[in-house]
Order: sequence, then structure tokens, then C-alpha cells
Amino acid sequence: MDSFSRRQGYSRPDAEIRIRHEAPEALRAAIVSTAYQCGFAPSELRLVLCGILYKAPDKSNWSEYPNIADEVRDLIDELEWFEVYDFIERLAEKSLRKGKDFSGEVNNYFRVAGVGWQLLDQNIQVRGTEAFETAVREGQQLLSQRHRATAAYELHEALQDLSRRPLPEISGAIQHAMAALECVARDVIGSKDTLGQLIQRNPGLFPKPVDQIVEKAWAYSSNFGRHLVEGMPPQFEEAELMVGVSGVLCRYLARRADGPSR
Repeated sequence: MDSFSRRQGYSRPDAEIRIRHEAPEALRAAIVSTAYQCGFAPSELRLVLCGILYKAPDKSNWSEYPNIADEVRDLIDELEWFEVYDFIERLAEKSLRKGKDFSGEVNNYFRVAGVGWQLLDQNIQVRGTEAFETAVREGQQLLSQRHRATAAYELHEALQDLSRRPLPEISGAIQHAMAALECVARDVIGSKDTLGQLIQRNPGLFPKPVDQIVEKAWAYSSNFGRHLVEGMPPQFEEAELMVGVSGVLCRYLARRADGPSR
């Protein structure tokens, strides 16, 4: 799918994320259109859709266009919003055998349409702002490179909790995010203290006044990640913020302890 804009490196700016726990009609239509462009036949899409819906294909529809294509349009409208993303994952896996960049095309659409998801290794995962992606994805990668597998795993689990469908595991995301930061801080200091204790006993761990921000974030995670308050559930945006903050601070500590990457 080469084009002038891609050859020249031009692209539309990312739209503000406004679609996450839904799959509007325009998104469903765009996915079907993208699948056709990537070499899928309507009968292939119908088979996947019928599998998700536990339905048998309509035997009276035998021609790809317009009969089966019309059936595909009706079937995808029957999917619950989260099943649409299941459908995308299954197509992404099947597209590997076709040699087409289905995942890349879907991700391009998600960015310009303001969809807060992305396809990574054929799995739908949460997508945040560019700053969030840089902080968390690069933070996780850096931790893995620096052999801090436990902290990297905790950040991964935080992202997985944010990505759960139909409902994200918000308190779990907060808990895993702070566990990642605590793990790196313990390793840097060489202590088994909690993160709150590490901050109080090691004034130079974070620059001022960032240390106060981290201490308050730790207190927040205690209330909304580990010890929930009845009637005050944390919101998705709050969990996303905590995961992003953790990613930035984990990367900072790892770089400060080991020196810059070569």
C-alpha cells in the first residue's frame, strides 16, 4: 500500500483520543474496508464474524459481492463494541499469511480517528497520548534492557490492566504502576523499604520538588490501588496518569543508576 504521502514521509496529525470503550459505526465500516484493501474476501470476514457470534453463515449467500459483503455488514453491526476489537485481533493474526500490513493500516486509522487502542503483535492494547506512549513503552523497554525484568513486568501488567475489555482493571493498573516504581527504587538504593520510606530516608532519590510529587502519588496509590475507599472508585484517566508517571520515573531512575544508554 505505497503512496505519495508515505514515500515523502507525510502523515495526518494524531487526533485527540475520544473513542475507547465503544466501536461506532464509522470504525466498524473502516475496519471492513481496510480488510478488503489488505486482501481479505467477504467470505473470510464472514467466517470470522460468525465464529465470534456463534452463528452459521447464510447458505443462500454464495456470491462475494454483493451478497456475502452485505451479510458481513449486517454481522459486524451485531457485535458488541468489545467484540469488534476481538474481530480486529483475529484479522491481524490471519493477515500475517497474506503479507499485508493490516495492523499498520488499522493503527493509522486509529490515530487519525482518535481511537485509544493500537495493535501491537496482533493484540489490541491501550494507546495514550504521544507523551504517554514514549514514557511507558520506552520505560518498559529500557527496564528490560537494563535487566530489571520484575519492574518491566509490572509496567507491562499495568498496561494490560488498562487494556482489559470490556472493563479495564483500573485499581490493578495503579497498583502495578507503583509496584514497578517501587521495584526500581529498591534496586537503586539496595533496600527493601516501601517507596514511601525510600523517599523519606533518601532525600536525593528524586530531585526536589519531584520527591513530593512521588510521595503523594504513592499515597494516592495506597488509597486507590491497594486500599479502596467505598464510593470513590478511581477513574480510567487517573489510572492512565499514574501509569504514565511511573513510566517516566522508572526510566529516570534506571538511567541515573546505570548511566545513559549507549
